[in-house]
Amino acid sequence: MVEIRYHASVKALQASDFERAGPFGCVEWFAQLEDFGLKPLVAIAERPDGAAAAMVLERHGRSLKPARNWYAFTWDILRRGEHPPVTELAAAIAKQASRLDLDMLAEEDAILLRDAAMSAGFAVRLEPCDTNRTLAVAGRSYAEYHASLPGRLRTTLKRKAKKVEIRISERFDEAIWESYEDIYAESWKPEEGDPDFLRRFAHEQGDLIRLACAYAEGAPVAAQFWSVEGGVAYIHKLAHRESAKAISPGSSLTAALMEHVIDRDGVQLADFGTGDDPYKRDWMDGARTRFALTAWKRSDPRNWPAIARNSARNLVTRKHRR
Repeated sequence: MVEIRYHASVKALQASDFERAGPFGCVEWFAQLEDFGLKPLVAIAERPDGAAAAMVLERHGRSLKPARNWYAFTWDILRRGEHPPVTELAAAIAKQASRLDLDMLAEEDAILLRDAAMSAGFAVRLEPCDTNRTLAVAGRSYAEYHASLPGRLRTTLKRKAKKVEIRISERFDEAIWESYEDIYAESWKPEEGDPDFLRRFAHEQGDLIRLACAYAEGAPVAAQFWSVEGGVAYIHKLAHRESAKAISPGSSLTAALMEHVIDRDGVQLADFGTGDDPYKRDWMDGARTRFALTAWKRSDPRNWPAIARNSARNLVTRKHRR
């Protein structure tokens, strides 16, 4: 017997002891989203033995979407105990909307949600939406990892590393964060989605944070924000001044942080977030696909044009495969 409950606030989760699955798979992350304006639909499925699963979503008209923002690498289902009732929760969620638009899903969750939506009578489309570059440390030391890097990158590090000084902090550091914001404003990066949100998120990482800055002749020229938990290093943000590009401060800073998290923190995986940028391939040796699920309730006439287009697209895809 599984009990399904719905709530309008993440506060319903705060005493539930859900397992933390990284910075975006925890109650604290969703609570901050709510503090910054999210109006969530919180769904919880629980068995009598205490095993539970929860999803934090957001209504957009007749559609349900993941509760997340552009800083998140994934959207995660919260879990507790052995064999949490994720399938039952997914089936219940499918009955709460005319349409589901879920993205940044790990493959396991994507397949589970697809099957639940199909069982609930939805027409479904599941497709890749992003690439998550990763590094499997596999017990290597930093020196062993460094030896596996592309020769061009190793040459750059050898020639340019002495041109900068590196500072790494394992707590939130106001001076480094101010340098990061200043450098980011001068970098090639797009304008931040919500700088105040990111600052608070970084501040609340506590001793999980790895905040670093590179200095050339005493001036900050590159900064990065990482976090470490559960044997994983998450690379959140990085930026360098375009005026310092010739000395490659970002590469030297990434190398210093890699050495820190591998040799000091003992991580077994590095997660470079979303986006399959070419420079990430130099540092990472693996890739995980993130998926988007779109599901339409067949009984809703408003969905029929989209269902017809999806069916036609599937026919074309099958013909090409032949």
